[in-house]
Amino acid sequence: MTKVKVTQIKSVIDRPKSQKATMKALGLRKMNQTVEHEGSPQIMGMINKIKHLVKIEEA
Repeated sequence: MTKVKVTQIKSVIDRPKSQKATMKALGLRKMNQTVEHEGSPQIMGMINKIKHLVKIEEA
């Protein structure tokens, strides 16, 4: 599996609870914070749900 770098680029203020929970589950708490995850189908589904709030890079 490939590694994926996820960086928060937009705020979660005024977003639905499910999107806030997804960001928290991915480990993103602050603006411009980057986390690295394996590219599993579960993680990719979570990223797809919040793709408008994050920047995704292959690592």
